[in-house]
Amino acid sequence: MQDDFHYYATYCAAIISGYSHEESLEICYSAELVDHCSRTLLSKIRAPLAAATTQLQSELMDARTDILEIQNITRIWASFHFLPFDLRAKLKHRSALYMNKYRLICNTNSDLLVDTVHLAGGGSLQAAGIAMHILADTWAHRYFAGTPSLVINNVNSYCYELISDEEKHRERAVTFHHNPVLSDDVYKGYYSNSVYQVRENSIMNLGHGRAGHLPDYSFIRYKYLPAWGEYAEIIKDNPSDYYHAFCQMIYAMKVLRGTYPIFEKEKYDTKAVTPWEDEIHEILTRRRLNASKDWKEFGERLSGHTIEDFDLGKFQEEYGNADKKLRDNTFLGKFCLAAMAQKSMVTNQIYKSGNMLAGFSVDYDKFGFKGIKDFMKLVENEKRGS
Repeated sequence: MQDDFHYYATYCAAIISGYSHEESLEICYSAELVDHCSRTLLSKIRAPLAAATTQLQSELMDARTDILEIQNITRIWASFHFLPFDLRAKLKHRSALYMNKYRLICNTNSDLLVDTVHLAGGGSLQAAGIAMHILADTWAHRYFAGTPSLVINNVNSYCYELISDEEKHRERAVTFHHNPVLSDDVYKGYYSNSVYQVRENSIMNLGHGRAGHLPDYSFIRYKYLPAWGEYAEIIKDNPSDYYHAFCQMIYAMKVLRGTYPIFEKEKYDTKAVTPWEDEIHEILTRRRLNASKDWKEFGERLSGHTIEDFDLGKFQEEYGNADKKLRDNTFLGKFCLAAMAQKSMVTNQIYKSGNMLAGFSVDYDKFGFKGIKDFMKLVENEKRGS
């Protein structure tokens, strides 16, 4: 997904779920920040590097493909963008290495999603925003995994867009290119994707890179043949998936506000969006590369307030100027703590399932699971009673 959904649509969902304008801005800013909070940024503001929620292209291109680097990549992408669906899935006649990657495939309504929403419960608005980013991505990124893998993530030449024009339905072969200068052309079916690499663990095979930005566009419907699915045809219906994501975010945020006691799988607050259902479907199905303008206009009508554009530098000065003992109480300080808690939780669950692709994780009997050693800041924070 892009800023159109993670920022503006998340703001709309927060308003509908009952948050104020100011609270909704904090939530959607945090949701969008997940796509920008890299080690490069954290180094710049001298924040904990363990709070990284994404990796820049420059960071990935310099990344090694040894086991330690694969674990670092997996911790980030599986925790925040490709939440695993079934960490204990079973298939016959598969190697352990294959199954470790297969079990990281993202899908909707997983046990880890329930854990993610409950982890954010009673926490900061930053934690709520992070959870909404992860929830939304389970819909856009379903069937891909947050670890480099050709066998899991490859999209081959059999990839077709399913187009509906005035009740006429047709298929059009997707033409992929690798030119970073050219924009995707939604009318000619000309889209960019990562370069094919036969090496299983090539960084080009991370997430939905082989499908380019197809998962990021709300309007598109397409089909392809994943190797992990025995080359059975899978249809991705983004308008439907994004609508479910929007309604599930509203339900989840009502849980976080206390309207409902617990978060349950496969529940969507479609009733709450009934007054705007047609408009939302129109926004989701309009063919363009970015729907930010439409979501922003919709959100401003909902709240009666102006939605300021996302500004990556907005809270950096506050964090940098704060006394070190008080930084955890700043906007970015709260975001970092929530990010580390989420990464620690997912890493711990992957490790406890017997899968080492996200690295080693430690259970602290007294303070709960806190993940690998660079999450000691979480333990220190809990000791302070924060």
